[in-house]
Formats: sequence, C-alpha cells, structure tokens
Amino acid sequence: MTIVVGTSSWSDPGFVEHWYPKGLSAKDRLHFYAERFDAVELNSTFYAIPATSTVEGWAATTRDGFRFDVKLHRLLSRHASQLKELPKDLREDAETNERGRVLLDPGLQDEMVRRTMEAMKPLADADKLGAYLLQLTPAFDPRHNQLDELAPVIDGLSPAPVAVEFRRRSWASQKRFEGVLDWLSAHDAVFVCVDTPPGDHVPIFPPIDAVTNDALAYMRCHGRNTEGYLHGRSVAERFDYDYSDEELEEIAGRVRALEDEADEVHVMFNNNARELAPKAARGLRTILGQDPGPEP
Repeated sequence: MTIVVGTSSWSDPGFVEHWYPKGLSAKDRLHFYAERFDAVELNSTFYAIPATSTVEGWAATTRDGFRFDVKLHRLLSRHASQLKELPKDLREDAETNERGRVLLDPGLQDEMVRRTMEAMKPLADADKLGAYLLQLTPAFDPRHNQLDELAPVIDGLSPAPVAVEFRRRSWASQKRFEGVLDWLSAHDAVFVCVDTPPGDHVPIFPPIDAVTNDALAYMRCHGRNTEGYLHGRSVAERFDYDYSDEELEEIAGRVRALEDEADEVHVMFNNNARELAPKAARGLRTILGQDPGPEP
C-alpha cells in the first residue's frame, strides 16, 4: 500500500469520549486503532521523550506493517519549552531565559536527538518507524532564522526521514520557496504538505504540494476552520472541522498526485475535535478504495 492514512494521535480526549467504544481500556485503544488504520502520528513525544519500555509496548501491540510517525520534541522544533519537559537529568545543566524557557544550545540539541533515536529503537527494530515530524513553531521566521539551523536534527536522525512542517507563511513566498525545497532535497528531508483553513494570515501555510524525498511524501490535514485555527485556546477549538465528502475527494486528488512522485504517501488528519479526525481518515480510505476496517 503506497498511500497510508491515519490521525495525529490515537489517544486524544475527543477520540476517547466520542470514537472509542465505551468502557474500552486505555491499554486496548492502540490495538483498536490499528485495526482500522495503517499508521499514526505519535503526539505525546512532542511533550516528552518516552521510556524505551513504553515504546516496546507500542511495537508489541500493533500488527506487522503498522507505522509510527514520531512528532519530535517541542524543544527541537523551536517551540517554547519548560525545564519540566526535559529528561530529568538534563534539567540541572540546561539554561533558561528570564521567562523560564529553555535555551536550545548545540550540546542539548544533539543529546535530545540522540535520546530520541535511542527511545525509538524498538520501533526501528520492528520496522514500524515511519518518519520523524518536525512541526516548526510559527516563530521560526526567515527574517531571523536559517534552514541550516535544522541540519543537526535532520542529519542526526538519519537514516530515518524527517518531515518538516512550516507554520509561517513567509517561507512559501515566491522568492524563497524554491530555495526551501532545494534545501530539503539536499538533506533528504520531506516537505510536509498541508490542508489548512483559508486565509493569508501569518501562521496559515498555503496548501502547496511538493515532493523533496522520492521515498516519502507527507500531508497533514488541519481542517478549514479559520477562526478556530487562529484564536482557539484548545486543540479541540483550533482543529474543530468536519470534512465533507467533497472536500475529502479534493484531498484524495492531491494525494494521488503525490503518489505519482513518491514511493509512499502518509496522510494524517489533525482535525482532532470529537471523532472528526478518525471519521475523515476512514472516509478518505474509502474514497481511495481501501478497506477502512470494521465500524467503530
């Protein structure tokens, strides 16, 4: 299967309340999810590097061929991070600014990359590691930042591919975007295509499709709720959007075009309000002619 569809998390509170069967235990949710999808984005890894034993459990719980795309820690993607979000033994030596935010230095970055790879080794050994996802903060701005800043992360995680999602619109400007794609290609990184709300606001990246690594194309679908995306205070508010069949057909067309250029395409739905992400993902699988699995 060259088009792999999933959601951005399997344990989102909305899923638990509205999608999983009532009374299903937490330990059984991943197995239930993997009966219906071929991949998932690990979202908890954005907040903390998990214990190896936890990752071993994920690998053991899922069937052969299932893939995990691992969202990199918020510190590596340049989001504001607190000391409590670092591994305990790294907190004492880490420097912070006047607001208590961790300052990312080369040594800390290299160690976070090393520990991420170490933690995910059970997935790699089981051939269940897909890509690492580097979801950049909108504050990563071409006026102040250089793409070369990301090279130690991308190169350090090799040979696993790193999919880079930009969340600042100016990276897609006419004068800059071709250079962005060239840089990603030179580092075997994967450009993350997005389905986003309409609007030309700074944090809304336009829906441009491109393939920078022949092995993998990647698309994330955030819904089309502009007001929620810009001003929502919770995940459920920001990504509250119910894709119509017509919109899923449109996404399917984009995905098929990516399939023509890449060996595999990962499509992840991030409209994580209530049951809307798994609903959309199963809808897309049906449109693509895939078996969406048993009804939840």
